[in-house]
Amino acid sequence: MLNGLNIGLLVMLVGLYGLTNNPNTIKLLMSLSVMGSGVILLFVSIGYIPGAQAPLMTSNHITMDPLPHSIMITLIVINLATTALGLAIAYRLYQEYGTLDVSEYFGGDDE
Repeated sequence: MLNGLNIGLLVMLVGLYGLTNNPNTIKLLMSLSVMGSGVILLFVSIGYIPGAQAPLMTSNHITMDPLPHSIMITLIVINLATTALGLAIAYRLYQEYGTLDVSEYFGGDDE
């Protein structure tokens, strides 16, 4: 059955696969972003309660905990900052080495 938990795990695994099998710096950053989106989807799905309402002082209904959702908003901002910093570093590495291949940055020929 497809639900938020299963899709979140699947998106996380796709991002992890991309992190482990790509030598390109830009593709690594994209995989990291996809993995972060999977984590966000997973945690929002865990915090979801069907039929629940926002916790208000006058509410006598089933309420859901707003903490996972607020933490995921923070994670969205962290994911954006990580991507922006990674792209700036990738641009600088491309200027220095002339390639986006990670294997060229570490352990390449010393000339």
